[in-house]
Amino acid sequence: MVTRRVVVRGRVQGVGFRWATRREAQTRGLRGWVRNADDGSVEALVHGDDEAVEAMVAWLSRGPDGASVEGLEVSGPLGDGSEGGDGFEIRH
Repeated sequence: MVTRRVVVRGRVQGVGFRWATRREAQTRGLRGWVRNADDGSVEALVHGDDEAVEAMVAWLSRGPDGASVEGLEVSGPLGDGSEGGDGFEIRH
């Protein structure tokens, strides 16, 4: 199990990025959260099986239709995943 913090930059707010991220994460059985940041980026904390987390990071580098990802910052592995909660949520 691994935890990664991901900051996604580009045209990523106002295009359904958080909702699509939650759907992708749930499909992969991941825990964590996603939120819009004040600087226009989207931040996510993703916890789960190593392969599923890496696949999620790859998905975040593209994002959903309508998004235009210009950069990705990935930190981790982090902690034990306890900050990820029980499911995958959208934070405001």
